[in-house]
Amino acid sequence: MRKSRIILGFLLVTVLGFGTVAPAQSADDIAKHPSCKYCGMDRNQFAHSRMLIEYDDGTSVGLCSIHCAAVDLSLNIDKTPQSIQVGDYKTKKLIEAEAATWVLGGNKPGVMSKRAKWAFEGKEDAQGYVKENGGELVVLDDAMKASYEDMYSDTKMIREKRKMMKSKQGEPKK
Repeated sequence: MRKSRIILGFLLVTVLGFGTVAPAQSADDIAKHPSCKYCGMDRNQFAHSRMLIEYDDGTSVGLCSIHCAAVDLSLNIDKTPQSIQVGDYKTKKLIEAEAATWVLGGNKPGVMSKRAKWAFEGKEDAQGYVKENGGELVVLDDAMKASYEDMYSDTKMIREKRKMMKSKQGEPKK
């Protein structure tokens, strides 16, 4: 247990220690990365939760959600993020994830996660969401930490859903 906490702490410090950087020019992020690298989801369909990570080596990756962003950041531990952007839940435009007001939880499930993690450019929009749907206002560090905490149960949920979908596809049509 102690070793797991140490590893999680190291990951969080490494991943989130990138600091504040200027937003990258990413108006065409969906054209460049139309689907999520890990789950294959259509990033245009999930523009409200999509993420774009640009690393110090000049590479970038487009993802559907903070769940898949956490996967990528873990797998690329030797790369330093220069910019992490997220789709604003309300407007769907990319914003700096560090500057966003995040909502954790609420009565709507998240993308690739039971516990929602939504980003808002304006704090008022986030407060309005919480008033209507529940949840709590947090910062990126808290939302990312929650993504790592939820990773096992969310991955298990995704596997079960995909298994169910595959079995339905294999059933003869009635």
